Amino acid sequence: MSAMTIWLIIFVACIIVEIATMGLATIWFAGGSLIAAVAAAAGAPVWLQIILFFAVSLVLLYFTRPLAVKYFNKNRLKTNVESLIGRQAIVISEINNLQGIGQVTVGGQEWSARSVDENKEIKVGTVVVIREISGVKLMVEEQPVMKEA
Repeated sequence: MSAMTIWLIIFVACIIVEIATMGLATIWFAGGSLIAAVAAAAGAPVWLQIILFFAVSLVLLYFTRPLAVKYFNKNRLKTNVESLIGRQAIVISEINNLQGIGQVTVGGQEWSARSVDENKEIKVGTVVVIREISGVKLMVEEQPVMKEA
């Protein structure tokens, strides 16, 4: 079996795995194997084919993966925890960062919470907005009170 045939088999296998998983895991190696197959067809030595395979695969991975992930994940639904950011919660246990205490309820679940403002204590019953997640704690800030005109 020729080197070009082996590289084309690797190319097809990478494409099949990529189509089956859609995980952007093997597409970069498909590009590398295609270039290695072209090099084999041109009569390049095996060591050069292998170097081209790894070099092209790594270059594709480094330069195009961030763009591909951004493009393919733009319509991705947020997971449980990610979906909490921006939502409102109600303080059920006073939030005091200095004492390391505080809990909120959101979506029927209780979460440990801390204020994004280190010096701000937030009283029970206050409506807060979840700004970020730090470990297993929700980082919250008081919901601004709307004044009637």
